[in-house]
Amino acid sequence: MTKFTEVLRHEAELIWQANFEHPFIKGIANGNLELESFRYYVLQDSYYLSHFARIQAIGAARASDLFTTSRMAAHSLGTYEAELGLHENFLKQLRVSKQELDEFVPSPTAYAYTSHLYRVAASGSLAEIIAAILPCYWIYYEIGQLLQEATPNVQIYQEWINAYGGEWFSGLVNEQLSRLNELASEASKSEQEKMKQHFIISSQYEFMFWDMAYNQEKWPVTF
Repeated sequence: MTKFTEVLRHEAELIWQANFEHPFIKGIANGNLELESFRYYVLQDSYYLSHFARIQAIGAARASDLFTTSRMAAHSLGTYEAELGLHENFLKQLRVSKQELDEFVPSPTAYAYTSHLYRVAASGSLAEIIAAILPCYWIYYEIGQLLQEATPNVQIYQEWINAYGGEWFSGLVNEQLSRLNELASEASKSEQEKMKQHFIISSQYEFMFWDMAYNQEKWPVTF
């Protein structure tokens, strides 16, 4: 029997291929990405992850059993300790000042993506929340696997590749895939449709996030 996550992955195939082929990802792989674009990405992604961890925590509170609550809470803690720790290291390497952090403003895409996740978390089930956050896990994992043999000759890009191609990240992704398949088997058809919609929208936002960073997106009216 086809797993629900396999159905999601198939329906999002075109979006995912666009993610893999984006010049931001190709630029990391070959080392040609402008460092300013990566610097912009790190700042925006740190903002995104701070909210992603909160969505994971909301998922923990929405779970119907204590084990799932503990695991979702562990994922939230992992986002803080592992991913934000990685970004803290990047911020130091990129010499981001305290003033820059104090004056940081999220880009239109970063703000919209996190708002999408909060909207799902505000009214959706645990299954809907996981469907919405899963592309962030899964696309990064597949990119990590795709770039395993890449040698960009830029230390910070190599560190980024190594982080998402490692075993620790694989375990987190597979855990959420299994959890979503289990939840989907108990979900109604209408809930499954909502899960698919959330997943597709988040997959689109993942692509838009690379595009945002590559072009160093700005708000249309600046002052």
